[in-house]
Amino acid sequence: MLRGRIARRGADWVVVDVGGVGYRVAVPGPAVAKMPAPGGEVVLHVHTHVREDTLALFGFLSEDELRLFEQIVAVTGMGPRLALTALSTLSPDEFRRAVLDEDAARLTRIPGVGRKTAQRIILELKGRLPAEPVAEGPVPAGDGMEDALAALVSLGYGQAEAADAIRRAARDAGAQAADPAHLVRVALRHLDSLKGDAR
Repeated sequence: MLRGRIARRGADWVVVDVGGVGYRVAVPGPAVAKMPAPGGEVVLHVHTHVREDTLALFGFLSEDELRLFEQIVAVTGMGPRLALTALSTLSPDEFRRAVLDEDAARLTRIPGVGRKTAQRIILELKGRLPAEPVAEGPVPAGDGMEDALAALVSLGYGQAEAADAIRRAARDAGAQAADPAHLVRVALRHLDSLKGDAR
């Protein structure tokens, strides 16, 4: 997560000033219109993409958008730039509905996505996307949740994916929600079941 003041902004990017250091962050075009003018404070959910000598930040106003972006990037042939274009062209709800309805024609409205790529997106994502956005909000502090979240991230899971699994685990764990080890075990079962649904 990146919190700071907007120093500059373009059609699909902003520079966020965090304690005097400027971070250029690529964002979906529609998100720019929702952000305050330069000088205003913004909080972005950030995906950091590292490749060879390049480090790029991709930011989103909601955790749901970040989670969907990371799922799109995981599709064969879909890099972060194309995933960002997808979320600039279709809202998260529109994208999700296109996948669930197997509406390849709607997905081909995304610049750079042809029919074959659209069909691959549907094939790889249909079993992994919920019909509705998962409830927003950070993982609550305390009760072992922060430790459990850190454990999942250390295992290689994305921040948004891990946070969602921990929230689900906490609902299932009941009285054992204060035990980080138990939360991790339940969260891993949720994550494994999602992988099983995707196969």
